[in-house]
Amino acid sequence: MNFDDMKLAVEAFSGGANTVIFDDIGMPSIMVRIPRFRNDEVLDGATAMDHYAFIVNNNRIDEFLVGKYLNTIYNNRAYSLPFRDPTCYKNHDEYKQYCENKGRGWHEITNAEWSALTLWSRKNNTIPGGNTYCGCDMSNRHEKGKRTYDWVLDYNWNSMSYKQEGDKFYHVGRTATGSGPVTWNHDHSPVGVADMVGNCWDRPTGLRILDGEINIIPNNDSAMGVDETRNSSLWKAIMPDGTLVAPGTAGTLHYDGSSAGDNQQTDHTVGGAPRINTQVQYPQYTGGSTEAYYGGSSVEFSKLTAASGVNIPEILKLLCLAPIDSTGTDRLWIRNYGERLPLRGGGWHHAANAGLFSLNLSTPRTSASYDIASRCAFVNL
Repeated sequence: MNFDDMKLAVEAFSGGANTVIFDDIGMPSIMVRIPRFRNDEVLDGATAMDHYAFIVNNNRIDEFLVGKYLNTIYNNRAYSLPFRDPTCYKNHDEYKQYCENKGRGWHEITNAEWSALTLWSRKNNTIPGGNTYCGCDMSNRHEKGKRTYDWVLDYNWNSMSYKQEGDKFYHVGRTATGSGPVTWNHDHSPVGVADMVGNCWDRPTGLRILDGEINIIPNNDSAMGVDETRNSSLWKAIMPDGTLVAPGTAGTLHYDGSSAGDNQQTDHTVGGAPRINTQVQYPQYTGGSTEAYYGGSSVEFSKLTAASGVNIPEILKLLCLAPIDSTGTDRLWIRNYGERLPLRGGGWHHAANAGLFSLNLSTPRTSASYDIASRCAFVNL
């Protein structure tokens, strides 16, 4: 196939909203252009400044481009292509590297970019649906994608979408990238970003919690493929007034429990609903810092609150780390001990808990699973 013709066709069909970018070995990815906008254009009452996603290395950028589709991995590179089974079973650092292998400007979608898309969709009343219930949308079950992977259980989780062989139930799991209706795109149009809700978790960069403390890479500097290892000096913590400081500074914002945790070394719910605090008053695991799956808790994202007297600054709302209203059933999961890297959007089995604001901060950077994928992005550096 002539990839130049492919680029012309994609741009002509989309009116320029989509394009094709070629990587260092000349292979294509279909990308969605996201033009620059200000905070107050997507969040009422916010400051009239460019959203963080449009500031890279202290420079203002006109746009970023995001993979229209979840990635498939070929030749150790990540590609945004339609009607593929999303590549899973890779960890955080592997996905990051596969995107950066494509050349200058390529990167894993950042939390700043994810948040920009989320706020834009909410402001424009185009919150997408997705594969949140075994191949279909939980709220609109006639909306379905093309089956690419079966989720095998020993019980019937969804009576609408399965086949049975003996005592096993083969439910639809992953669906092909972009195979759902346009209402599964971030703008409810054929040119939007597909599968941000459900199907597989996205794994953005530029965000973590370390022993409960919220750490970010400032602005959209993660788009430069910077060092985000555990001990990187680029991580910053956030004060209640929104200023950025060194991690470990007293009084920074944390995800805390709301009741006592325990030292039980099994995966279980503990510590009450998460809340925002200036310390971890209630660690969910009391046996010390570890990346193990012990105690954890969750809450509907819209119901996340702050401890008494703690201010939630605008930056947390603009990065979708704190709620901006009281609606929605998207969910927040945390483990406030050890280093935890983010997952966004939910998977095919998260039902009403999936959504653009869904945020899982309970997994370590080494985790890899059948429902965790990735998405490439690009900025012109």
